[in-house]
Amino acid sequence: MPGQGLDYSTLFNRDLPPPAAAWEGHPKYNFIGGHSDPDMVPMEGFVESAGRVFRGDPRNISMYNFDGGPQGITPLRQFVVDKLAQHRGINVTTDEVLITSGSGLAIELINEILLEEGDTAIVEAFSFSGALGNLRRRKVNIVGIDVDQDGMRMDHLATALEDLRNKGVRPKYIYTIPTLQNPTGTVMTMERRHQMLELSEEYGVPIFEDECYADLIFEGEYENAIRSLDDSNRVLHIGSFSKTLGPGTRLGYVVASWDVMSRLLSRKNDAGTGVMDQMIVGDYFNHHYEDHILEMRSSLKRKCDALSSALRESFGPSIEFEIPQGGMYLWVKLPNGVDSRQLAGPALKEEIAFNPGPDWSADPDAAANYIRLCFALPSEDEIWEGIGKLADVFRREGAVP
Repeated sequence: MPGQGLDYSTLFNRDLPPPAAAWEGHPKYNFIGGHSDPDMVPMEGFVESAGRVFRGDPRNISMYNFDGGPQGITPLRQFVVDKLAQHRGINVTTDEVLITSGSGLAIELINEILLEEGDTAIVEAFSFSGALGNLRRRKVNIVGIDVDQDGMRMDHLATALEDLRNKGVRPKYIYTIPTLQNPTGTVMTMERRHQMLELSEEYGVPIFEDECYADLIFEGEYENAIRSLDDSNRVLHIGSFSKTLGPGTRLGYVVASWDVMSRLLSRKNDAGTGVMDQMIVGDYFNHHYEDHILEMRSSLKRKCDALSSALRESFGPSIEFEIPQGGMYLWVKLPNGVDSRQLAGPALKEEIAFNPGPDWSADPDAAANYIRLCFALPSEDEIWEGIGKLADVFRREGAVP
C-alpha cells in the first residue's frame, strides 16, 4: 500500500507568507504590475543581436562569470556607464556597476547587507510595494514621509530625522524614487534633491535612489539623478531594463562604491545573472537604445492620454488623479471611506485587475481609497473598455456615485 503523504505544514518556516493562489492566467483588462507593451518589444532586434553575440566566445556560456566577472558582462556594464553619463549626469566606471536579475534583486541585496530586524528605514509615504514588502518581511521599522507634486517633502524628512536622532535611532537609509515616482508619478525638484543630499550628510544616513522609471519621460529632459550630485559615497543607485524592454528580461543594476560593492558580491549567491540575456540586451541597446526609447515613450504617452480620458468619461468628478510626466502608472484617489481592497475581487470577476492602494503605502490604511493603474500593457481599445467596465463595477459596489 502507498505510504501516507507527508504533512509539510509542520515543517514550513513560521515566517512564510500565506500560500499563493493557483495561476489562472491574466485577466482581459490587466492594469496591474509593471507589464510593458508587447508591441514595443523589439523581437526582430533581439534576433539580430542574438545572431551577433552567439557567434562570439562560447566560454561566456560554458564558464561561470567569464567576461566581466561576477559583476556582469563588460558590454552591458559599459552601456550602463554610458547611459548614466549621458542621461542621468552620473559619472562612474564599470567597476562601480553590478548587473542583477531585475531591480528587485538589487533591492534585496542592498537590504541584505544593510538591514537587521528592528532597524529603521525611511521611505516615501506612497512607495513601491516590493520594497515595502521586503522591509516588512525583515521586520524593519518603516517611517513614511509625505509626497507632494514636487516629490518627497524635505521639511517632513528633516523633522523625522531629527525626531529619530533624539530617540537615538540612526536610519539605515532613505529610500526614494525621485524620478517618476512609483506609484504617484511625481518628479522630485532639483532643489529637493540637493536638500536631501544635505540632510544625508547632516544625519549620516545614506540615500537609496531607485530610478527604474527615469528613462520613460514623455517629453524633454528631467533633473539629473541624486547620485550625480554626490561627490562621496552617500547615494546607492539602482535601475532596471525591465521597464524599457519588458519584465521578462529580468535585468537591473546597482551603482555603488567598492566598499559597498564588495559586500553586495559576497551576498549575490546566484552564480551570476543570466549571461544570454545580458549579451542580447547589451548588444541591442548598444545599437538601438535611442530609437527604441523614443518609440517607447511615445507609446506610453498615447496610452496615458487614453487612460486619463477614459477615467474622466467613465468616472467623472468622483475620482482624482494627476497626469504624470512619464512612466507607466496613474495613482487614482477614490472617494473618502472607500476601501479599494474590497473592490478588487468584484472587479476580477469581470476580468479587470488593478492594484489596491494599501499595497503601495507605508501606512496601508492611509491609502485605502487609492488604486494604481498600469497603462503600459493593454491596448488603447482595452483601456477604454476596461475602465468603462471598472466604473460599472465600482457603481454596483457603491464605491462611486
